[in-house]
Amino acid sequence: MVDFHQSGNIATLHDLRTRSLQEMTYELETFAQTRKMSLILPCLYSELETDAMPRILSELSKVTYLHRIIIGLDRANEEEFRHARQFFKGLNQNHIVIWNDSPRMLELGQRLDAMGLAPSEQGKGKNVWSSLGYLIGCEDSAVMAIHDCDILTYTNDMLAKLIYPVANPTFPYQLAKGYYSRIGGGKLNGRVTRLLVSPLLIALKKVIGDRDYLDYLRSFRYPLSGEMAMRTNILPDLRIPSDWGLEIGLLSEAWRNLAPRSVCQVEIADAYDHKHQTLSPEDANAGLNRMSTDICKAIFRKLAADGTIFTHNTFRTLKATYYRSALDLLEAYHSDAQMNGLALDRHSEEVSIELFAEAIMRAGQTFLDNPHETPFIPTWSRVHAADPRFVRDLQAAAMADAEEFQ
Repeated sequence: MVDFHQSGNIATLHDLRTRSLQEMTYELETFAQTRKMSLILPCLYSELETDAMPRILSELSKVTYLHRIIIGLDRANEEEFRHARQFFKGLNQNHIVIWNDSPRMLELGQRLDAMGLAPSEQGKGKNVWSSLGYLIGCEDSAVMAIHDCDILTYTNDMLAKLIYPVANPTFPYQLAKGYYSRIGGGKLNGRVTRLLVSPLLIALKKVIGDRDYLDYLRSFRYPLSGEMAMRTNILPDLRIPSDWGLEIGLLSEAWRNLAPRSVCQVEIADAYDHKHQTLSPEDANAGLNRMSTDICKAIFRKLAADGTIFTHNTFRTLKATYYRSALDLLEAYHSDAQMNGLALDRHSEEVSIELFAEAIMRAGQTFLDNPHETPFIPTWSRVHAADPRFVRDLQAAAMADAEEFQ
């Protein structure tokens, strides 16, 4: 994507192929002398057994400017936790594996539940939230980054580009969102962004009119990317969604808490490939079927919080408008793929569009039935107000697990 186009809503920082990784790394090392940087890796145990994770581990071992790596480990038993600790010993940085399913962590979860502050469900959102709590308790990092653990095309320059905009003290950015071309295996990927989010935002603008929030979301080239970097001063008041609307929810939080000039997107890779979720048309609680519904709910909730009134008729009109917008975009995607020698199955794409249209209606009905639903995990500021010792106890539990299960 060698260009310098700016949408005007948020800054877009491009990779113009004019600077070496070595030069950027040297500058990051200089920043790190006064601004410590940490990385959070939300990880399923099953991801340790994929082709992606050994590659990520190898690439991260080359990184010299990171102060700490926090690995949040989900769905692991005691034996698997022991294996995970051995697996990550190859990292050269100070690091810790947080066993989210340990008895100590489960006991802390019960404390939160007793205070009415427990996450509503398990998953990536809770994993990220717990890791942020540990990082906040460390009180020594000025900058943090987060990325997924299923990136098959990972290289350490992705992290350098991602973290640079918020690590550079002369830049105004509090949050940087990574973007890239979603191609891999000779195919045009990124179905949820291409076939749901993009046409949905177009349809919403037609149905409910101009909204600054919609223009903001449309400014992001890949709003569902799992790669973000932030300055840590914003973390205590950040609300983390507990469902699959995590990425959209975090962008919405940035919209709520930060000025637009404090947010940027940065190109971090020429191409990107990772584990692909199944469509799961037969199960509304799995795969892209569940993800699409949660994303729609996240957008609807934010618009309602800004004063938009939704009715059954609004969602019926929105579904029809979305469907037409998605089919129009599909024509452009097909031409783009064909021109670049990439495969694109129009039948499966239209099947996805039909499923996403149903997800819009399902999300709309859920929103109307439960207008007071609060899927966000309480902020760490609120947890601290309710229990000032909790963050310290979280750190102590993570370190005790690490020492006991070596």
